[in-house]
Amino acid sequence: MTDPGRAPGGLGEAYSAIARAIAESLPLDEVLVHVAAAARLLVPYEAMGIWHADSPDDPVRLTLGPGTPPSRAGDRPLRRIDHSPRVWPAPGGGPVCVADAPRELDRDFAGDRLVIAIGYRATLALPLGPDAREILWFAHREPGVYTPEHGRALQPIADLATLASEHAQLQRLTRIRRQRRDALEGVLRALARALDVQTVFTQISEAVRDVLPHDHLSVGLVQPGGGIHFHASSLGATTQIADYHPTTDFGRESLTWEFYLVHEYTTRPDGVVRVHYWDPRTRRSETREFTPNPSLLRSYTERGIRSELRVPVWLQNERVGYLFFTARRADVYGEEDVELARRVADHVALAISHERLATQAQRAHEAEQQATRLQERVDALVEELQVVTPHRAIGRSRRWRDVLAQATKVAETDTTVLITGESGTGKEVVARYIHRASRRAGGPFVALNCAALPEQLLESELFGYERGAFTGAQVARAGRIEQAAGGLLFLDEVAEMSPAVQAKFLRVLQEREFQRLGGSRTIKADVRVVAATNREPRLAMERGTLREDLYYRLSVFEIVLPALRERSDDILVLAEAFLDDIGKSVGRPAAGLSRDARDKLLRHPWPGNVRELRNAIERAVILCEGGLITGEHLPIALAGGARAAAAAAPTAPPAPGKRQSLEAMEKEMIQKAMAQANNNKSEAARLLGLARGQLYSRLKRYGLTRAKR
Repeated sequence: MTDPGRAPGGLGEAYSAIARAIAESLPLDEVLVHVAAAARLLVPYEAMGIWHADSPDDPVRLTLGPGTPPSRAGDRPLRRIDHSPRVWPAPGGGPVCVADAPRELDRDFAGDRLVIAIGYRATLALPLGPDAREILWFAHREPGVYTPEHGRALQPIADLATLASEHAQLQRLTRIRRQRRDALEGVLRALARALDVQTVFTQISEAVRDVLPHDHLSVGLVQPGGGIHFHASSLGATTQIADYHPTTDFGRESLTWEFYLVHEYTTRPDGVVRVHYWDPRTRRSETREFTPNPSLLRSYTERGIRSELRVPVWLQNERVGYLFFTARRADVYGEEDVELARRVADHVALAISHERLATQAQRAHEAEQQATRLQERVDALVEELQVVTPHRAIGRSRRWRDVLAQATKVAETDTTVLITGESGTGKEVVARYIHRASRRAGGPFVALNCAALPEQLLESELFGYERGAFTGAQVARAGRIEQAAGGLLFLDEVAEMSPAVQAKFLRVLQEREFQRLGGSRTIKADVRVVAATNREPRLAMERGTLREDLYYRLSVFEIVLPALRERSDDILVLAEAFLDDIGKSVGRPAAGLSRDARDKLLRHPWPGNVRELRNAIERAVILCEGGLITGEHLPIALAGGARAAAAAAPTAPPAPGKRQSLEAMEKEMIQKAMAQANNNKSEAARLLGLARGQLYSRLKRYGLTRAKR
């Protein structure tokens, strides 16, 4: 045995050899050859090397000296905490000598048990640096070989070994940075060409696998309702990964961390998973157990996940998802991997941004194409309707085109439609438009004005009756529902139905069947229903004149028609169309509209809407006798100048506390029309743009017989 108190003559040369090896940037295992040669001049040993572990929970990395036989540590890598202080010196401590391992070591530690199992009796460990992340160790099969003096004699060699290890670590970090930079350049090249993240995800995985080992790489996007939906994976587009919904407080909290690093998942036979993870808040390793849901448990068992690194994906300061690196081996990831994972996540965020922009552009293009197809369909239907029926859908304003677009969309279904709007706005025109655009266009269009008939007559008209159902019923008669079989039933002024008729008609909508008056046979109602009203449905429900259940059955799809004053772009278009139609019917077409007539048409508020406009044009055509229509030919309400226009225009809203109801305003308007027409009901109906039957029902409702003078 060499006396440690006396340095042999060759020791200086050995120190110089170590220093030259370090200066020449040789790998640590080559430097260790010179360290071993120098140490042999001072102490005997059968095995030697350097052990390294960044943290107590990290697996130990071994650099063995020449001639040292490798040893199996078992299935699980040994960590620093698997060694007792007699084997691994504590930070800040000095060399540790073991004279007889079986007597002095602690068999509760896996590392101590391994030393004894190999057969080493004496050990000597010197910490390299104050944090003791690395140790220079020697072992011998004879007991009592090492003393503290050997530790002091080896200190210069330990200092040189520390320098060599730090130099090797710097070289390793430089190499890793270069590899990671090259890997990121590969990721960027792949992402620069991608508008679909899944198509390049395999390339991303291959680009970073050498510097950030993994068996699976996936990205999950945060869902609005919580949880994570896996958007792309290196497993391929056809492989479905179950969405992740954290079920524990720990799972939900970990999603808020700057990263989530799992050293090892251990799955027990009872389905409980033990997680050994690094807590970035406490900066130490922790262990907890939880019972995952079946889909998450399968990911640990079927895919064999043992370790994981998860980093958030940020887009415009929003955490939009997470990037998952998973491996089938334990202890694959450390804190030094987090920075690279974040940079990869940044590039994935860029790809997701490109993908979203491409998706938005595609959706905008599809929406534009759909709008174009819809407009073409609307134009074709308008043209077709002009040929087959006098009820033309005329108009070019945005509000009117929107109405026709809605009608076109709902026409393709059998959905019940409720058309609302002021009287004379064209509700029947829209109903016929829907019918013409539907699959039932070959069937009949049957209209029924619910306000023009009393309750008993309305019921028989709607449902039909059997012979003898009431006095005068000499023969059976099919009602409007039967007449409209295979087609469309249009119910105008549906809010004027009595409650009893409403209840019976509700069954038609709900059960699609009915019975004639006086009959017992149930008849199937193969009919589509489109209803219309000029009353405010919710106000009618509040007053009990319209059943709520009937309203909700009718208004599956509601179309609100704008008043003519809200589509002023259409006034002259409609006037020209009416001039053409009426001229053909009376045989004396007008020469056209003068400038003052056009101005008066545009200034008028049109309380009777399109119907009032048609009536005004018809009167003017008759009066002009084939000449040019001037303001004098228009009805008094239009031609009376600013005073008449102001009288017909909607009044300013009443002051708070004096607000008029819709019915009071309607009653007042009827009274004014009756006064203007000298109590001539036909003339008053024309001025209001109403049918005579509609005016009579309102006169009865408000108790009006003559206008007050």
